[in-house]
Amino acid sequence: MVFKSSNLCIDEARLLDRIQSLGQMGRDPEQKLTRLAASAADKSGRDALVAWMKEAGLEVVVDRIGNIFGIWKGANDIQLAPVLIGSHIDTVINAGVYDGCYGVLSGLEVIQTLQVSGFIPARSIVVGAFTNEEGVRYAPDMMGSLVYAGGLPLEDALASLGTDGTILGEELVRIGYEGTEEPGFMLPHAYVELHIEQGPVLESVGVPIGAVENLQGISWQRVTIEGVANHAGTTPMSMRRDAGHAAACVITFLRDRATRSQTPTVATVGCLSMELNAINVIPSRATFTVDLRDPDEQRLQAEEAALTEYLRELAATEGVTITTERMARFEPVAFDANIVELIESAAMQRKLPSKRMTSGAGHDAQMMARICPAAMIFVPSIGGISHNPHEYTPRPDLVAGANVLLDVIKNLAGDV
Repeated sequence: MVFKSSNLCIDEARLLDRIQSLGQMGRDPEQKLTRLAASAADKSGRDALVAWMKEAGLEVVVDRIGNIFGIWKGANDIQLAPVLIGSHIDTVINAGVYDGCYGVLSGLEVIQTLQVSGFIPARSIVVGAFTNEEGVRYAPDMMGSLVYAGGLPLEDALASLGTDGTILGEELVRIGYEGTEEPGFMLPHAYVELHIEQGPVLESVGVPIGAVENLQGISWQRVTIEGVANHAGTTPMSMRRDAGHAAACVITFLRDRATRSQTPTVATVGCLSMELNAINVIPSRATFTVDLRDPDEQRLQAEEAALTEYLRELAATEGVTITTERMARFEPVAFDANIVELIESAAMQRKLPSKRMTSGAGHDAQMMARICPAAMIFVPSIGGISHNPHEYTPRPDLVAGANVLLDVIKNLAGDV
């Protein structure tokens, strides 16, 4: 695809005002931002987004999993598949204002900028907000895009039990976003997602634009180690079946292996609980999670196999019983090379340095890549901080990312 340069620029005041306005929806009395999927706070955010879409003259469509789409019809919308810009507006607990929301609102801003310029797209341009990307209230995460791409049955998703005992389908009805269209009703020509990096790389190298060429595979497991509870003072070290010590061995094994590997592999134990959880009792049980990630599927499989073998050996040497449960597994994603090149060309035309990158976090783009060409644009996150009220991207970087998105979408949508 030959890149066509553009001298258009988004309305930065409108974009930044909307980011801040959406960031006030879901504040508690302590001003902490929490807008969990299908909650009353989520309804407020959705209502605001829909109002802005309608203000832009877009046709608003909601599917049965609650995904929201604002459609600007192209001149050949019947013959040509649309270009979709997407992300999410649900948040984690005590969140920042940029994660997900920046991508959705930039997509809307791109459409409005093109409208004002007189551009007539050959393809429809659609901005979408996917349901439950964060996965805090309902599991799994990236649910709306996963259902849309056919990776999770709709009825299973609607029956998801929330951490608060609610049912997702019932909550979507309650807030008025159950929708009528079947997920997947619109097969995109391409999907592009603009997002804050949520990591420290772009800031550390002083580059404003990340052209994301792939996304790490993710393997989540829950490991349970069963030992024997006994007196902490009277049981000799050589006679213990200590579940806590065995868990510590696994944590050390994972970190040492990842550190020594000289590859992008990362390993994390994020949750850990002990029983009986008493200072003077040898733990009889340790339960913890293992998060393994790598952009190469063969390496990820090798890490999983290494952990399995280590657990087998550890169980024998420590006299404990070890079981594992698969929580989630997503293969690495290679994004579309043509769109990645468009992102680089757009950045170059605007004299913005860019860097090809791997996404360390999961995003809706990895699900949409199952059904259409897809790629992502990153902008810097100061300090690499995200999922945190201190999440911050400077104004010039937010504007730069949205302008690169503008040029990419203009090229993908074509003109007549």
